[in-house]
Amino acid sequence: MTLEQDILARRTFAIISHPDAGKTTITEKLLLFGGAIRDAGTVKGKKSGKFATSDWMEIEKQRGISVTSSVMQFDYSDCRVNILDTPGHQDFSEDTYRTLMAVDSAVMVVDAAKGIEAQTLKLFKVCKMRGIPIFTFINKLDRQGKEPLELIEELEEVLGINAYPMNWPIGMGKEFLGIYDRYNKRIEQFRVEEGDRYLPLDEDGHLAIDNDMKKTSYYSQAIDDIELLNEAGNAYSEDKIARGELTPVFFGSALTNFGVQTFLDTYLKFAPIPQPRITEDEQFIDPVEHGEFSGFIFKIQANMNPAHRDRIAFVRIVSGKFERGMNMTLSRTGKSFKVTQSTQFLADDRETVNEAVAGDIIGLYDTGTYQIGDTVVGGKKTFNFEKLPQFTPEIFMKVSAKNVMKGKQFQKGVLQLVQEGAIQYFKTMHTEEVILGAVGQLQFEVFQHRMINEYNVEVIMQPIGSKIARWIENEEDVKDSMHSQRSMLVKDRFDNKVFLFENEFAMRWFSEKNENIQLYSLL
Repeated sequence: MTLEQDILARRTFAIISHPDAGKTTITEKLLLFGGAIRDAGTVKGKKSGKFATSDWMEIEKQRGISVTSSVMQFDYSDCRVNILDTPGHQDFSEDTYRTLMAVDSAVMVVDAAKGIEAQTLKLFKVCKMRGIPIFTFINKLDRQGKEPLELIEELEEVLGINAYPMNWPIGMGKEFLGIYDRYNKRIEQFRVEEGDRYLPLDEDGHLAIDNDMKKTSYYSQAIDDIELLNEAGNAYSEDKIARGELTPVFFGSALTNFGVQTFLDTYLKFAPIPQPRITEDEQFIDPVEHGEFSGFIFKIQANMNPAHRDRIAFVRIVSGKFERGMNMTLSRTGKSFKVTQSTQFLADDRETVNEAVAGDIIGLYDTGTYQIGDTVVGGKKTFNFEKLPQFTPEIFMKVSAKNVMKGKQFQKGVLQLVQEGAIQYFKTMHTEEVILGAVGQLQFEVFQHRMINEYNVEVIMQPIGSKIARWIENEEDVKDSMHSQRSMLVKDRFDNKVFLFENEFAMRWFSEKNENIQLYSLL
């Protein structure tokens, strides 16, 4: 294959949802079809010791939730598929936001019983903001849930996107008989022998052969719904799908592996190929036309292998081809280096990658060189891709090592985990006490768990509560006397000065007293 054909065969997407909608389960089933795993361990299978393949961190196995974004790759139907399974928990939405910068489309998993939930809405907005095409999988049809028409209406009203059902459920819960496949013009039966799985439709869109299903009220209800959708529903438009204005909707059950393959086959026909990315000076870097290798780091993960204390920088390749042993330049520092250690992923299974092309995600071993948002290039000309979003932390903790003798390990652990981007590092101006900031409480729990398990350091954490963090545009005008209990002056890990205000009132009072100080927040 030529480089261009290689790139055009890539499909890179993230799976987003509210916790417990079945995101990790559907990821596993997709890996099963791709031949990447032989046995899908559902998240529920805790007692049997079978854990979801994509949940590799110890705390994830204990709690049955995903707290880091996993990357998995497999070949299927002439495509090379890169899946990024993201954390559903809202405390980790920052990790998910950055992951969404590294994909070309998103698959939104919705629980049929719960409909659109808060976290789904938040993540959807990011996709919409970036114009990412969204494909919807309505899950758990084998359980009783909301009426399908109600779910479609909710999708359109709450998310403000048009929906086109690619298939439609026949019955639900215990009476779930299968799906009416509008796109492939067939009915797919639930819980039958493989040979009886698909039933043909006639020209009018009705069952073309005699089958017991015809006698049920669920079948006639589905036919009525389909006729209504054909007459009054949205028209199908590939252009609108590509622009993220229309979402194709698939119904199924990931747990029983029903409707997942139909979804995958159809998705790969319409999912976008690797897309261009924009640089800080508004140049578009095209995956094929740019020719030379370029990419950006959207995630850094410490201790994927606790035995080796390693750090991996996840790189989305934007253009050209990566070859192990090639010279690469880090745009931020202008330094060039030879890349000898590189890896590709199936959750925690990694193998050395010798070649990868635009659309792929690779891991580079990191000795503290990289930062989230860094651009790496293979050619002489350096540039920077647009900045990745960073959130303003809302909750803060003073952190110290329980054992003073472990100061060195404490510093190392804190700095390495901070570089992953889920927690932010601050220190007090003169006493240099460590303060950590995060978007949610769970991030602190994960931090504490990992410090003990990965760095062998017990930490003391003192909550200092919610604060409003604001950075300062004109730092040179800030005086030490502006520091008070209600407007605490600290430094971030890049030595920028930051005010931590007690509340909105304290911030307004400060701004009125110090009109010349220009404050700003992150996302």
